[in-house]
Amino acid sequence: MQDMKSHLEKLRVEAEECELISKLATNATKKELFAKLATHHRTLADEVERAMNSPQT
Repeated sequence: MQDMKSHLEKLRVEAEECELISKLATNATKKELFAKLATHHRTLADEVERAMNSPQT
C-alpha cells in the first residue's frame, strides 16, 4: 500500500509540474501539450486513489 501512496504522490507532483510548465510556456503547442499531460496525470492519480480506496475482495 505504501508503494501505491508514493506512486499517487508522484503523479500529483508531476501533474502540478506539467500545469506550471503549461502556464509558463510561450509556444502554443507546448502550452497545449503540457496542459494535456497535467490532465492525464491527474486522471491517473484519481484512478490510483480510487483503487486504493476500493474494498479489497
